[in-house]
Formats: sequence, structure tokens, C-alpha cells
Amino acid sequence: MIGFLARRLLQAVVVIVVVLLLVFVGAHVVPGGEARHELGPRATPAAIAQFNRLNGLNKPLWEQFIDYFDRLFHGNLGYSVKNNETVAYLIGRYLPRTLFLVGLSTVVALIIAIPLGILQVVRRNKPVDYVLTGLSFILYAMPAFLLGTLLILWFAIDLKWFPPSFSQSDTLSTILANPKSLVLPVFTLAALTIASFSRYMRSSMMEAMTQDYIRTARAKGAAPRRVLYGHALRNAIIPILTLLGLSIPAIVSGAVITETLFNYPGMGYLTTQAALNTDIPLLLGTTFVATVATVVGSLLADILYAIADPRIRYAR
Repeated sequence: MIGFLARRLLQAVVVIVVVLLLVFVGAHVVPGGEARHELGPRATPAAIAQFNRLNGLNKPLWEQFIDYFDRLFHGNLGYSVKNNETVAYLIGRYLPRTLFLVGLSTVVALIIAIPLGILQVVRRNKPVDYVLTGLSFILYAMPAFLLGTLLILWFAIDLKWFPPSFSQSDTLSTILANPKSLVLPVFTLAALTIASFSRYMRSSMMEAMTQDYIRTARAKGAAPRRVLYGHALRNAIIPILTLLGLSIPAIVSGAVITETLFNYPGMGYLTTQAALNTDIPLLLGTTFVATVATVVGSLLADILYAIADPRIRYAR
């Protein structure tokens, strides 16, 4: 287990470095350069040269990347000139809201998807199964921006049941004080997860129902509900842990779209604004946090899978 964790941690570091390198190079080849975007189109050559010298942008690109990683290692994520704040402060301000939105949508998705998967197994090859399968395929194929736009048109503009957007001055406490505003973004973010989790739960339950221990339990006279929930469900739900970790990249990318669409004041919205404003330090900072969350989630999924299923033993 220790050897497995060491290998995964090494892989995580490599992934983070490669992702940051790609974003760093892409961000530093924008037309006009960072200085032109930070100082504006009327900046003089002398002002641009001074900006580059003060920020180390006159050095070779590889040396800039090494300097950035050195600052990152010491906890310095940079400074956002556009927002006149440090990147660490902005991330610390916006990240809790995204964690709450992503966490709530994931919990909602699990609460809905697991019973739907069980229902499809119980009613296998019946109208309910066909209808739920069709709905899951539709939700799985529908982009987050399209689903969110349709929900805003129907439930916010036409029916006026829910507010269509948030205020950027909203804090986490004010968001919690108005739960109706969370309904549309939470469902938009959870829809893809519900579709994939319910299908995966159905397949996992169907496989569990064909195992020998299920036939043994039935032969001993166990009640159908005990067979379903006491034996099959306990084993079928284990792979969901792995799926949960692997779905983190999709959830994170969906949060960027959803938060921008609903003007939700979180990391996704912050990333979009950083990209639109060519705020390179902020863009690198948000990308770093998203990458770390993805690799950590994948690693935790593997560890939880090994803990939940004693049959799993990773090679030393």
C-alpha cells in the first residue's frame, strides 16, 4: 500500500507540473504579452519594459517557469493586477463557495442516482426502466450550458419560481439564507452525475444479483428486500467510490460553466473572468487549485476503494 501511494503521489506531481507548464506556456504567448494586457493598449514601451523587468518577464520562458514554481513552493500564487489583490486572497474568498456548490450537487446526485439505479434493477425491462434509461441518456448527452439555459428560461423567466442569477457581492452566508437560488445551479451541475451514476449503479446491481452469495441467500429463505439491500447493495455500491473520484474532473469543468452561466461567485466564475481579462497569475492559480483537487480526488477514490473492499490489495 505504501509503495502504491508513493507511485500515485509521484504521478500526481508530474500531472500538476505538466498541466501548469501547458497553461503557463499558452498564457505567455498571448498577442501583445502580459504587460500589454495589464497596462492597457496605450502603455508606452518604457512602461512595458519596466513592467517586464519588475515581474521577471524579460527572462527566458523556462526561467520564468522555474521562478513561478519556486514562488508556488513558498505559497506565493502571485498578484492579480486586474483585481488589485493577491491570487491567494481571491482563491481563499471564492473557493469555499465552489466547494459548497460542488459538494451539495454531488450529494444530491448520489441521493437521486442510487435509488434510481436500484429501481431500474427491480423493474428491469419494464416501462419504468426504459423511461429512466432514456432520461439518463438525454441528461448525459446534454451540455451543462444548454441545460442551465433551458432551466433559466423555464423556471426563472417563464414561471418565475427561482432567481436566474446571483450577485457577486453574495457571501456563502447570504447564499445559504436564500436556498431557492441554489436549486437551478445545483440541478444543472448534478444532472450529468445523476445520469452516469444511475447507469453505473444499475449495471453494478445487476452484476451483484448474479453472484453466488445472492443465490445462497435466496436458498436460505432470505426475504427479497434483505437480499436486495442487505447483500447486493452493500457490494454494488463499492465501485461508486471509484466512479466518484473519476468524475471529479467532469464536476470541476461543469462548475466553471455552471457558475459562469448563473453568475455564481465561485472559482469557476473567477477562472472565466481571469481568462477573459488575460489575468495570467490568477488563471495559473485557479488552474493549479483545480488540478490539485482532481488528482487528490482520484487518489482518495483509490484509497477508499481499498478500505471499503477488503478483497482489493494494491501491489507493494
